[in-house]
Formats: sequence, C-alpha cells, structure tokens
Amino acid sequence: MNFWGWFVGGFFVLGLGAVGWQALQPAPAQTAQGHSMVPPDTSGIPQGAPIANVLLPAEFSPQAQMGQRAFEAKCASCHGENAAGQNGVAPPLVHKIYEPNHHSDAAFLNAAQNGVQSHHWNFGNMPPVEGLTQGDVKMIAGYVRELQRANGIN
Repeated sequence: MNFWGWFVGGFFVLGLGAVGWQALQPAPAQTAQGHSMVPPDTSGIPQGAPIANVLLPAEFSPQAQMGQRAFEAKCASCHGENAAGQNGVAPPLVHKIYEPNHHSDAAFLNAAQNGVQSHHWNFGNMPPVEGLTQGDVKMIAGYVRELQRANGIN
C-alpha cells in the first residue's frame, strides 16, 4: 500500500474510533438551560406545594390570556397555579419533559380528550377533562408554551 492508502486508511480508522468513543460517553443529565428530562426529586417538597418555580413573561399574548383563564378553570386544580405542578397531585407543565419537541400541542389535546397513563411522573393516570373544546386546549397549550419560553424551555 502506498503512502496515500495508509493515510486515508488511518484517517478512516481514527474517525471511526472517535465516533465510537463519542457513542460510549454518557449523555449529559442537564441541558444548557439547566432543565433536566428526568423528573426532579420531590421528596423535600410538601404535599400540594408547587414543584417548579415558574417565572412569568412580562405579558401574555391575547390567545395565551384566554388560555390562562381556561387553564385556571380546568387544569390548575391539579397542575397548580401557572402550571407549576403540585407535589403528590400532578406534574408541572413548565418542565423540559413537556417541551414542544417531546410533547407536541397535539399531546395536550389527546391528554385532555382521552386522559393519559402516567409515564414520566408517579402521580397516577390523568383522567379526561370534561367541557374543553379543541379551541380551548389550543389556547391552553399556547399559555403553557409562553410560560415555558419565559422559563427557557423552547
């Protein structure tokens, strides 16, 4: 084999080794914003207390304001004020687990219409929510998304 053959072969082997090494490294637990995909340890939080510290945006869009009213009427009794969750009751929706690329707005609609089995948190299953239209859920999702963005979850 000539010089260039060894060079290309060596380059390929080094590249393959680098890719293999990278694949074997553990994934980071936190993102750059500091939000983890793993539910937090809530053992030190009193029952019924908020799970997340939620920062509010300077102002909500008109759609999010309507969504906030619907959220407060239908969702806050479980998911807490400003979607901060309630320990022992329901999870915060202002959490990386619910970011748009993991739980789309359609997931909110599906959960409201059909309920959802517990799969990230240990609060039990969520029942369907009566009396919400698709438009209501869309506005609620808009409200939650604006809260998420104000808290670095995009």
